[in-house]
Amino acid sequence: MTSPIELAVMESFRKDVEAFKPGNISFYSSGHDMIASDFIRSAEVSTPILCRRDFSLGERILSSVNATQKAVSCNTNLGMILLFTPIIMAAEQGYENIEKLTANLENTLTLLTKDDVNKVFEAIRIANPGGLGSSDTNDVMKTPDCSLKQAMKQASQRDSVALQYSNNFSEVFNVGFETIKYFDKRWNSVKWSAVSCYLTFLSSMRDTHIERKYGSEIAEQIKIKSGIIVEKFNNSIDPKILLRFLKDFDRELKTKNYNPGTSADLTAASLLVYYLLKT
Repeated sequence: MTSPIELAVMESFRKDVEAFKPGNISFYSSGHDMIASDFIRSAEVSTPILCRRDFSLGERILSSVNATQKAVSCNTNLGMILLFTPIIMAAEQGYENIEKLTANLENTLTLLTKDDVNKVFEAIRIANPGGLGSSDTNDVMKTPDCSLKQAMKQASQRDSVALQYSNNFSEVFNVGFETIKYFDKRWNSVKWSAVSCYLTFLSSMRDTHIERKYGSEIAEQIKIKSGIIVEKFNNSIDPKILLRFLKDFDRELKTKNYNPGTSADLTAASLLVYYLLKT
């Protein structure tokens, strides 16, 4: 029997692909040599692994990445897997309310082992995300010499996924979750609330995937443009009427091969928190 946590994980993966996130892949728009069905297939093979209680965090992440590579032969979900796994493990300890979930998440992150960092680094090497580059300290291409939380803290200035591991997922809970909760109540649509969440992330912080690949100036330009769009979007009575603006922005980003993947990953993690706390 499928557990409530597993159902929340799968629904979060699915809703992330249903939401039109300009520059990313969704049912509305393919791109970057990927299509929406790649993400659904990735979710189907990785969800059961992510929810295996007998697996450590590192085992869940590495096994999920391997399963994804075997299923679709590309990196569709590394960032989501990295963000989902500690949230899932925290939820397994109890998620009656947001206070319980965040406390359990902090405990989960504190208990990560050296084996976890070894397996996570291996998973990152296999997925080979674009713009990875190199680092003077704890480069993922080398054997790590610290805990996973320490490694993520050291990477937090150049990667917003890593930042979540060092601040107890502050952006996911305080920005993403709150945005989805507010706009779902207003619009009665998780899908369109997820779009607002994505645009809010994109307009409030430079997307670190873009920044690593194309530099801070391009990332800042996208952030500014997103700010104009999210203001119109969030002020609309019916977000569907702004679909043309989303399509234009999507075309503009994909023409230049810009993929704000980090903002999309943070949105997916925010969806997971929302679905867990909604049950």
